[in-house]
Amino acid sequence: MTASDVTLPRADRPRRERRRVMGAGKQLHAGPVTYLVLTLFALVSLAPLVWTAIAASRTDRRLAETPPPLWFGGNLFKNMQTAWEEAGLGTAMFNTTFVAATITVSTVLFSTLAGFAFAKLRFRFSGVLLMLTIGTMMVPPQLAVVPLYLWMADLGWSNQLQTVILPTLVTAFGTFFMRQYLVQALPTELIEAARVDGASSLRIVWHVVFPAARPAMAVLGLLTFVFAWNDFLWPIIALNQENPTVQVALNALGTGYVPDQAVIMAGALLGTLPLLIAFLLFGKQIVGGIMQGAIKG
Repeated sequence: MTASDVTLPRADRPRRERRRVMGAGKQLHAGPVTYLVLTLFALVSLAPLVWTAIAASRTDRRLAETPPPLWFGGNLFKNMQTAWEEAGLGTAMFNTTFVAATITVSTVLFSTLAGFAFAKLRFRFSGVLLMLTIGTMMVPPQLAVVPLYLWMADLGWSNQLQTVILPTLVTAFGTFFMRQYLVQALPTELIEAARVDGASSLRIVWHVVFPAARPAMAVLGLLTFVFAWNDFLWPIIALNQENPTVQVALNALGTGYVPDQAVIMAGALLGTLPLLIAFLLFGKQIVGGIMQGAIKG
């Protein structure tokens, strides 16, 4: 806009300029197609959870009939109580909460520090170390089960929770994820300005790196917690029914000559509820952090 346009009356401004000014404060509204697509995605995503709840509220005999039930029955709380008692889900819930929380905190902390080092610090062989870190993601985790178990057995940690926690204190995915985010979200000039002001490395990490990485840390924390809560392969090898996680405890419901499918579904529903509650409580903060990071980016 030129200086002559500023001196002109509002009615004499170009039509395109008036249209831009009038539409600047308007919100974008989704059309019916958008709502239809979102509704379909929501229904498809919720279908397994709804079916689990329906199956958990029925009897094993009713689940074996054709056609299968399509609505809730009256045995939900009875089946939940049976699954809770038979699988020992009280101890399993406590163990899984402790394991998942510890893994989440350590992974977010160490991955952020390592990602910051790879993104903004200059040191010898940084590129080689980064490629080696990414390369570990290409190795199937099943290949590490035997040497990892032998290592934990040598330490005398069989059937102890630290056996599940120690191998996942930091992940290559978390390091790469945080590195990619901090490359764009953290200006190098901001770090240099902090160093000029006399800030130590620890102070820079606490007051500069962590605030800038907060949205990515929230996303990584959510993904890590869900993965740690649902992890089955390594816990079923390292732990037993005396000191189980939720997934190990639920595995006991499937044993026996004729497993009760309704009780298994009730146990699976109980194992899923903490994740749903956590997302309902902290989902707004996580989404807000993601949006804040997107706007800053």
